[in-house]
Amino acid sequence: MSWDFSTDPEFQQSLDWMRDFVREEVEPLDLVFRGPADPFDPKGPARPIIKPLQQVVKDRGLWACHLGPELGGKGFGQVKLGLMNEILGRSRFAPVVFGTQAPDTGNAEILARFGSEDQKARYLQPLLDGDIVSCYSMTEPQAGSDPGEFTCRARRDGDEWVIDGEKWFASHACVAEFLIVMTITDPDVPVHEGSSMIIVPNPTPGMEIVRNTAVGPRDEIGSGVHGYIRFTGCRVPVANTLGPVGEGFKVAQSRLGGGRIHHAMRTVGMLNKALDMMCERAVSRRTKGERLADKQMVQEKIADSYTQILQFRLHVLYAAWLLDRDKGYTHPVRREISAVKAAMPGVLKDVVYRALHLHGSLGMSNETPLMDMWQYVPEMGIVDGPTEVHKVSVARDLLRHVKPATGIFPSYHVPTAREAALRKFSPYLDGRDAA
Repeated sequence: MSWDFSTDPEFQQSLDWMRDFVREEVEPLDLVFRGPADPFDPKGPARPIIKPLQQVVKDRGLWACHLGPELGGKGFGQVKLGLMNEILGRSRFAPVVFGTQAPDTGNAEILARFGSEDQKARYLQPLLDGDIVSCYSMTEPQAGSDPGEFTCRARRDGDEWVIDGEKWFASHACVAEFLIVMTITDPDVPVHEGSSMIIVPNPTPGMEIVRNTAVGPRDEIGSGVHGYIRFTGCRVPVANTLGPVGEGFKVAQSRLGGGRIHHAMRTVGMLNKALDMMCERAVSRRTKGERLADKQMVQEKIADSYTQILQFRLHVLYAAWLLDRDKGYTHPVRREISAVKAAMPGVLKDVVYRALHLHGSLGMSNETPLMDMWQYVPEMGIVDGPTEVHKVSVARDLLRHVKPATGIFPSYHVPTAREAALRKFSPYLDGRDAA
């Protein structure tokens, strides 16, 4: 039997180095380069600083560790990756510096798994090297993330696909070298049989970024890195199909599970950062003749936050452990990934709000990171599928093996169960009815 919460000493040394490196070298980037595209844009103002930091990470053997050795990574399991992403969640630049930035991670995985040799040569290696960024374009303005409502279509014309339709919230499209676009190629069959993934180079005639969208109200309309895209007679070679025609849904599903775990562990990093701020504020600020830290309601907020973070962290790591154990998206793995995804916005809301509240007007100003954290609360409830969908998935999985009661009373009905217990133990009761 193996039941262990420890980390092997050698990997712990890597985590300790990462924690110091991110705090000292990467987090300061957040304070200087504040544009929405600054972490991702290969031609952006932060790139001359990012590239040397990436090289340091590569020299330490910690670059793109989610990839197998054949692609230049370490092939780490999900538990190790989760522990790493917990640290990377402290800075929006950290995933880029360590080669783990979404959607590039998922796009690299499906290129490696489903891409042709030509596709890999053109797109995969530069993506793995961190020289370009990519876009995953799936959601649509009228449908959100529900593939059953997608209307963006690609029809075949000789050796070309002709794409018509719109896509929404296509992250990093404005700076991406290419987009992986989910389209309907056969509208007469269910979406899981009639959708395809198509690589669209950027730019391509017929593809227009109508406008960019940012998360939250801080940025002006038309700024941000999430593209509203319109395809009008956009032609790309049929050779740009990623994976088999008609299996786009399968390709899409293959990239989500591990990414959701990493997203959750990055949220743990953000939560711990908020808790650090909460604790420093509590021991630094005085009111009514005593420190905030000495007030019982403040102590309750800190204790509740610590407990919620720890519970959520252990749940995420358990989901990661299951994925390592099962080496695939089994029912238990999918259930726990959905459960942590559904829990994530609630934990983030509770902890960040408490930290905001303890900072008073300073907390709701733009002079601490807390309001930036606050905008992630609704975002975490929407990205990678809405919270409600994941809750439904968890409930259905729990209920699918539950048998209904056979009589008018439930199986745990005390009088009925007591009669059965009395019969079971009757030889020991000497004819007495137990009181």
